[in-house]
Amino acid sequence: MRLSEKINEDLKDAMKSGDKTRLAVVRSIRALILEFEKSGAKKELTSEDEIKMLSTAAKKRRDSIEQFRNAGRNDLADAEEAELIILTEYLPKQMDESEIISEVLRIAAEIGAKTKEDFPKLMPIVMKELKGKADGKLVKSIVENILVSN
Repeated sequence: MRLSEKINEDLKDAMKSGDKTRLAVVRSIRALILEFEKSGAKKELTSEDEIKMLSTAAKKRRDSIEQFRNAGRNDLADAEEAELIILTEYLPKQMDESEIISEVLRIAAEIGAKTKEDFPKLMPIVMKELKGKADGKLVKSIVENILVSN
């Protein structure tokens, strides 16, 4: 089932159940899809585009959570976290740190990346492989740690 079809079904379910948080998140995802379709790109929404949209929305929520926590607004941070949990249901399963480390080590070995100077060579390849499956900040710190420790 395509994301737009799933979103439409989930929108109906959220309306029926009265879950305001889920309804707001599903509506925001639907708005992203509609914005893409009306953007004039004249292309079909691919699963890669869907992952990119959802990853961007999730990243915005993570950033907001961090900002709200730093400002002492735990009420707003909790609301963003609830939305993030719902949003991640539509993303591919996220890799844990050990899975990311093993992938980075594998890719680094394939391309011969060993020092900090190899970061610009390694990072784009790793991000392409792990796109939508891992948080970019976590991947960056793991790549930096691996290149420093080698």
